Amino acid sequence: MHDTPHIVSDVMTHTVAAIGREATFKEIVQMMRDWRVSALPVLEGEGRVVGVVSEADLLPKEEFRDSDLDLPRYRPRPAGQTPAGRLRRPADLEKAGAVTAGELMTSPALTVHADATLAQAARTMAHAGVKRLPVVDDVGMLQGVVSRGDLLKVFLRDGEEIAEEVRREVVAYLFPAPASAVRVTVEDGVVRLSGRVRDPSLVPVAARLVRAVEGVVDVEFDFSEHDTSARWG
Repeated sequence: MHDTPHIVSDVMTHTVAAIGREATFKEIVQMMRDWRVSALPVLEGEGRVVGVVSEADLLPKEEFRDSDLDLPRYRPRPAGQTPAGRLRRPADLEKAGAVTAGELMTSPALTVHADATLAQAARTMAHAGVKRLPVVDDVGMLQGVVSRGDLLKVFLRDGEEIAEEVRREVVAYLFPAPASAVRVTVEDGVVRLSGRVRDPSLVPVAARLVRAVEGVVDVEFDFSEHDTSARWG
């Protein structure tokens, strides 16, 4: 319904730090510190995203510092045999011995397109448990990065801007005048609809549509009660 829906390209960061496959462990840590980010896209060729290196990929280097990484950890264990002590996670042990981005990265990279909705990006982050997503075009070329913080920017929208969108996209559509007289106010992201409506059965629909407006925290209703059937059948 919205004329100008909020999509990833509206909030993403366009200037992005990225690395190549051959970037060393120390270079990766240095770049993360300099750019104050927790993950870096790994690129090849003209800028195609092939993976992501995150802080989680780097931590095994410290976690297993006192371990013997040359132990035959990949040797099959006979059925029923219990090892002395807990076995290390093979993938983490691999990363503990890695020294380049190509060895450390998680691949294929989890990405999102610039025209994806903020809700789609948020669901992808939540399901994967990641804080940032590289934004790519149709052929996988890096366009930017979107973070959790970027997605939350919509909640900083001006209250009157939200109210105007609710009036235009919800109230005018469901409760047109003169049969209905609905006022819209917004405070701290909470939308309040009050007044008189012709068809109260549309209120649940209005609630869903208002909550779909970017920046809305919650919605409240204060409609006068009256017998609509007597006037409108």
